[in-house]
Amino acid sequence: MTLFKSLGLAAALSMSAAVVSADGHDPLSVGFIYVGPVGDYGWSYQHDQGRLAVEEHFGDAVETSFVESVPEGDSERVIRRMAQEGADLIFTTSFGYMTPTNRVAAQFPDTYFEHATGYQRADNVSTYSGRFYEGRTVQGILAGHMTESNIIGYIASFPIPEVIRGINAAYLAAKEVNPDVEFRIVWVSTWFDPGKEADAANTLIEQGADVIMQHTDSTAPMTIAEATWEGLAEGETGVYAFGQASDMMEFGPTARLSSIIDDWAPYYIERVQAALDGTWESEDAWHGLDEGMTSIGAFNANIPADVRKEAMDAAIQISGGTRHSFTGPINWQNGEVWLEEGETADDGTLLGMNRYVEGIEGTVPN
Repeated sequence: MTLFKSLGLAAALSMSAAVVSADGHDPLSVGFIYVGPVGDYGWSYQHDQGRLAVEEHFGDAVETSFVESVPEGDSERVIRRMAQEGADLIFTTSFGYMTPTNRVAAQFPDTYFEHATGYQRADNVSTYSGRFYEGRTVQGILAGHMTESNIIGYIASFPIPEVIRGINAAYLAAKEVNPDVEFRIVWVSTWFDPGKEADAANTLIEQGADVIMQHTDSTAPMTIAEATWEGLAEGETGVYAFGQASDMMEFGPTARLSSIIDDWAPYYIERVQAALDGTWESEDAWHGLDEGMTSIGAFNANIPADVRKEAMDAAIQISGGTRHSFTGPINWQNGEVWLEEGETADDGTLLGMNRYVEGIEGTVPN
């Protein structure tokens, strides 16, 4: 069980050429479709690290390919083309690929499809995701303690349950350790746009945020936060930020408090093995800190020892099942009771979450 780690940046490798495996059989063709560039050092980068791990693990028993920077609105064409070209197993790695994946899967019943972060399944379509909200709880604890302005900025991508869960989990954890904390949320309507993300970070800083969280994929917010530390007098502090999907340490050596790291490699290897063995079946996998699909990056040296311990203890408790990110009493934003004292959220509610918890200002976009 790995709760905490820091990943290095692997060199980019080219797509595999068609080969015949050592036992004389044609290799399994495995395709990956990414919403961002593999060089985003975030979401798509981490998925591609999983693809590279598949290549390393299986050698010439598989051949992999990928298409990067595929807009969600254009994904059906790309998924269909990959299936037409003979892919045996296709991983589609963005929420907006859900319906297109299932449409194409219905036309290619002998091809296996795996869709990340969605909920629509079929006989040849599996779904998988990480319980990223567990990591947001750890981040919220750190942010609540480390803010001096009591204003935490949050850059949000799209108002889907995954993103709303993360905001709510982070806010509840921050509020628990710092009752004076406020969240300022900027919705940017993109997964990857360094310019928009940088503008959002600057806007939040202008509003007084001294800790920035993000559910977008570029390193721009981290870079903006790091720049605030330049030229400071002794004793002054700049803006802190968190790595998203990958560690992002090199982009914010001073500003980065920690990170949520996505590790897709074990799942990809497991599912490719099932396809090779002929045991692949449609399933829904939703893994978190316990299974290692989500882990916590190393802590910034500026974090006091007692705060580090509190955050680490929370991660260990979540992993061990003795703490849940959503444990009552919790009300919805309008004051309606959601969870009574000691009650924990069920997965169905979490998977469909579409509103803020009490205390968060503003509205969730349509």
